[in-house]
Amino acid sequence: MKRYLLPALLLIVSNIFMIIAWYGHLKFSEWKWFSKLGMFSIIVISWGLAFFEYCFQVPANKMGFSENGGPYSLWQLKVMQEVITLVVFAVFSVIAFKGETLRWNHFIGGVFLVLAVYFIFKK
Repeated sequence: MKRYLLPALLLIVSNIFMIIAWYGHLKFSEWKWFSKLGMFSIIVISWGLAFFEYCFQVPANKMGFSENGGPYSLWQLKVMQEVITLVVFAVFSVIAFKGETLRWNHFIGGVFLVLAVYFIFKK
């Protein structure tokens, strides 16, 4: 079970860092000291956060990939990562950005992503 679960858990942690690096600065701009930073500084901070994303993402893909003894094909890893990204993003956007709401079309898009996972994992 560990060999199936660990890559997914690492991808979840990786995506938390990724979402914060990509979209966190939009919320952090509400902080007085952060709002004074220029674009280059924001890029450097986001890049620093992305470092931690890679610290989890690279091992997840390395140990999860079938040619390295893992349980997942390259396609399965990619689709799993995309679904995790969207779930983490949905949670982040609802918690951090109160004005953003999940609508019915977002749920339908999520259903299609789950179907994508089903078809990619189907033998």
